[in-house]
Amino acid sequence: MTAIDALALEARIDALFARWNRPGSPGAVIGIARAGEIVLAKGYGMASLEHAVPITPATRFRIASVTKQFVCAAALMLADEGRLDLAARPSRYLPALPDLPVRIDQMMRNTSGLPDFLELLRLGGAALDDPASAGDIDAAIARNRHLNFEPGSRFLYSNTNFLLLGRIIETIEGRPLAEVLRGRIFAPLGMAATELTPGIDAVVPGLAGGYLDGPGGGFRRAAHAFPLAGEGGLVSSLQDLLIWSRHFERPRLSPAGLVNRLMEQAPLTNGASSAYARGIEHGSLRGLGCLGHGGLWPGYRTEFLRLPAANLTVVVIANLGSVDPHILARAAAVEALAGEGILQPASPPPDLAPLEAAAGTYASAEELSLFTLDVVDGRPRVTQGGIPFWLAPREDGWLAAERGSFEFALKPPAGGETLQVALGAGRTVPFTRLDSRPAPPADLAGTYVSADTGATWIIRREGDAMTLSASGPLRAGRPPGPVRGVLADVVEVEVPSNWLPSIGIARIEREGAHVSGLTVSTGRIKRMRFERVAV
Repeated sequence: MTAIDALALEARIDALFARWNRPGSPGAVIGIARAGEIVLAKGYGMASLEHAVPITPATRFRIASVTKQFVCAAALMLADEGRLDLAARPSRYLPALPDLPVRIDQMMRNTSGLPDFLELLRLGGAALDDPASAGDIDAAIARNRHLNFEPGSRFLYSNTNFLLLGRIIETIEGRPLAEVLRGRIFAPLGMAATELTPGIDAVVPGLAGGYLDGPGGGFRRAAHAFPLAGEGGLVSSLQDLLIWSRHFERPRLSPAGLVNRLMEQAPLTNGASSAYARGIEHGSLRGLGCLGHGGLWPGYRTEFLRLPAANLTVVVIANLGSVDPHILARAAAVEALAGEGILQPASPPPDLAPLEAAAGTYASAEELSLFTLDVVDGRPRVTQGGIPFWLAPREDGWLAAERGSFEFALKPPAGGETLQVALGAGRTVPFTRLDSRPAPPADLAGTYVSADTGATWIIRREGDAMTLSASGPLRAGRPPGPVRGVLADVVEVEVPSNWLPSIGIARIEREGAHVSGLTVSTGRIKRMRFERVAV
């Protein structure tokens, strides 16, 4: 790339980040590297609003789930040394766990079926800003006997997998995970700004503050009180993540095949493919294969993106929850490769007229799932479990979720009240539009308990409305959330939170004419049982 080309690229990237490149705004940092050369490394906005400290390429951030690939790398090192059996159950190394038929390699691939511990605690009313200890989290995982599906049969993202993987590594090594990662990976590669910081009160020099959009404008500090571990506890910088990316191109760590093993995919038990490898996800961008992972924590968002065929890496890290590094990294990659003829033309935008006509709320009693489809600013959007995400045209003509921590693809509507939705593992499920929603059944009011979460739900009828009050091992007394009718004996339940609420779908189970319990599904928990109890 010539100096003039680099200047032109910088101007185009500046335009992508312009809205945050101002005093008094948090922002982001971006790095673009090509064949071992840094093309661009630049910060936009403030690392600290309180002290007016700008973001630079050396600024440190919490990179959240980008941590997972480093923990997988350490596990693969132990496996190569014969000290970790990837085919073993996690209970072999962590005897306090229930002996569930889960394999460690399935954990690395998010195909274990283990429910996400964050969701287990949220069902009991806990939020990320409620004080918790590592012991509280370990107890939540050990309490659960529920599996979302037969291990290996489906992909479903779960932080439990990688927290346990980190605990296993600590058990084998006899030292904290932070020391293992520093000694095996960060120090040998020269990643001096990267460290595991489990404690929320740790003093981290150069760490950007995390922010959220404030009500009515402005910004507010993002709060969290959960300790972080193998699922997302790393602090790092743009510079260090570019060093790590270079290791994919010129491996230095042992074993020699480490990088290939991280990227190695495995089919599901029914033969269907899964894009998730070991802490890294496969995807495509305009016809080019890509690898990477995102990260999300209150006030921090990260995208680590590699396009091996183009020798291109793009890293975007933000300290504002409303910034979307996934979209920004891909837009930057397109700009970096513009004019080279190696990208396929962009897919034509979808026909918005049938999407606008199909807008509405859709449900599947079979899948215990609900979503809303709408069109915003000329783009199709789905909101599921309280979380909105954009749909983009796929090569086969379907509209798919733009990020891959979950599987969702929609067949373009062709009229009628049903949409076909692909949910992974070769499954396509019909969802029916809800032109009206019934009131929750009056006999739903009562008390329900879940042995797998330690949660108690009290559902009350208040006039024509119903509410749910959740309590659990970490939290009691959170304000109640709404219970909304969906279909006959299917309701939508919400446990409020200051950051992400837990919104699920519950099927009302009956014995004869009496309600006996609920079967509950959320984004990362499927068909968990809540028993009705007499009080």
